Amino acid sequence: MHPKALLDACSELVKLALQFDHPTDGTVSRFFRDNRQLGPRERATLADTVYNVLRHKLRFEHFAPSGSGPKERRLAILGFAAPRDFLLGALNDVEKNWLAQCDRIQPGDLLERHRHNLPEWLVTELKAQLGDDFWPLVNSLDTQAPLDLRVNALTDKRADVQQELAKAGVKTQATPWSPWGLRVDGKPSLSQVAAFARGAVEVQDEGSQVLALLLDAKRGEMVADFCAGAGGKTLAIGASMRNTGRLYAFDTSAHRLDALKPRLARSGLSNVHPAAIAHERDDRIKRLAGKIDRVLVDAPCSGLGTLRRNPALKWRQNPAAVAEAAALQATILQSAARLLKPGGRLVYATCSLLPAENEAIAAAFSAANSDFTPLEVADILTHLKVEGAGSLCSGPVSGGEYLRLWPHRHRTDGFFAAVWQKK
Repeated sequence: MHPKALLDACSELVKLALQFDHPTDGTVSRFFRDNRQLGPRERATLADTVYNVLRHKLRFEHFAPSGSGPKERRLAILGFAAPRDFLLGALNDVEKNWLAQCDRIQPGDLLERHRHNLPEWLVTELKAQLGDDFWPLVNSLDTQAPLDLRVNALTDKRADVQQELAKAGVKTQATPWSPWGLRVDGKPSLSQVAAFARGAVEVQDEGSQVLALLLDAKRGEMVADFCAGAGGKTLAIGASMRNTGRLYAFDTSAHRLDALKPRLARSGLSNVHPAAIAHERDDRIKRLAGKIDRVLVDAPCSGLGTLRRNPALKWRQNPAAVAEAAALQATILQSAARLLKPGGRLVYATCSLLPAENEAIAAAFSAANSDFTPLEVADILTHLKVEGAGSLCSGPVSGGEYLRLWPHRHRTDGFFAAVWQKK
């Protein structure tokens, strides 16, 4: 595609994405469906350009007024994800001079807001938690998240799959904490790789794998993934159960559960039972009260731990939405807890960075439920032979009460988890 045509397409897609009417991945997918003439390289440039603009929105909007032409074109130029020589072929002389002036501006000369590219309410929250570690987090959020795979423990061994992928030209490294994980070098297309097609691997962030590991589901147990979504953790749990027992995948969205079906078919699992529910007090839930060995509540949340993958979330979320999510999280957790039999394990998890959705929910649940004993995540992970388990944890007393994963410290998405055992 000619540089001018590709820049025009990028400008159009940036304009659509900045309306924030839909999640960015959905907007990008819809644009590709409407423009089927685009090849793989053009699609990659379009998608990466949009995500660059969303990551650096405040800085690019600071530079944009000094340029000319439509705003979305100026933003697309600043975020253009292709070689500079290619981009220059699409620009007029005025645009070239403006871009050169922007390139000469040093990050240290910018205001903080143009360097961190975060809404102020979120900056306040993160600085209160991280102190001097705030800027390393910011730098990590400006990068693309790595591509992690989970090896299907039911059918394959990690080392064998790693060798198979290497022969197919996909280089990987074993993840440091998940015993099932492989981190891919680069961004190869996996759809035609045999290991993916036969269900030997699934795309899943290492942090998400650790959550499934933390549940420690056993053979023959009755287990519930209370907010299963598309089922990434469900599949990991089912494989760890060696395809025995009964694993319920509950979600209020039948559409999300539909996305689980092809993945479930590839996995070879027959112990997973997807079930759409109306709400957390659905009759299906009531009938299972007191009968379940282990429950994972991967609660709906702000998703701010996934900003490397979903930078638009920082512009879509706000304190009111976080407070609303926290109220729902507390309700879901309380309802899910009723499923547990005596001695059962309850895991509450989010992909949020905010204490209001994490530690505050866990502390309130513990205070209101004396029949549930908090367990130290560091002890659980150590028992599961996770090396350096303490470095994955935090807490107000021992420092090991909760799982707390950060992109800049652990190279995973941001995750939180708390664990209880029913007395």
